[in-house]
Amino acid sequence: MNVFSAIDPLFMLSGFVVGLLVGQTGVGGGALMTPILVLLFGVHPSTAVGTDLLYASATKSVGTLVHGLNHTVDWRIVGRLAFGSVPATLITVLVMSHSSIGGPGSGRIISLLLGVMLLLTALSLIFRARFLRLTGPMLDRVTPGQAGRLTVITGVMLGVLVTLSSVGAGALGVTALLMLYPRAPMALIVGSDIAHAVPLTLVAGIGHWWLGAVDWPLLTSLLSGSIPGIILGSYLSAHIPDRVLRPMLAAVLCVVGARLVF
Repeated sequence: MNVFSAIDPLFMLSGFVVGLLVGQTGVGGGALMTPILVLLFGVHPSTAVGTDLLYASATKSVGTLVHGLNHTVDWRIVGRLAFGSVPATLITVLVMSHSSIGGPGSGRIISLLLGVMLLLTALSLIFRARFLRLTGPMLDRVTPGQAGRLTVITGVMLGVLVTLSSVGAGALGVTALLMLYPRAPMALIVGSDIAHAVPLTLVAGIGHWWLGAVDWPLLTSLLSGSIPGIILGSYLSAHIPDRVLRPMLAAVLCVVGARLVF
């Protein structure tokens, strides 16, 4: 009874909408949930990031199960990304533990970083096709061994960025994988990106919990909406065109990112 009484309908609805988007596109977890918590509900940025990381881990675990059953996960790619991202996440958390994350100025710093990451995510959504066309001839010469090493390096970069802001595992990760594995189907890229986000956000979220930046009642409310949302979104992903969702999501991220930065 106490568990259900702790669930906030507005947080539950927010979790459902974001989970729906994550299931369809692989994008939208940190990119939408964290700014929603900060701007709409007034949650402190450090608490929003920490809570969202554990939220993303649980939500994307369900998405990984659905994509795994649909055979749209390349576990070799997931392993390479995690080989870079998990150690980078641990090091980042240790650095954060020796900084003033809970200090009076930390909220503005995290908000600024979050805003910049949202704008970068929006740019990656808007210009992804053009960027891939420009880099295509060069990337065609990348050998499988080089692609593997670059995947590990991509994991390191995502580990740092996601731990600090909770943003980047979706759009930035998908864009990087499309560059490194241009012949892979889009569904496989999205499924692999979602699967990699599980260990990344779980380790980062536990790190933020250790730092005291997780709101458990809030997390419960978000998950009660997001889990059915991502299940529905994962099954709908084959029926809603990416060209429809991507510009809408990019526009929202631009507005929210600009609001946080300025």
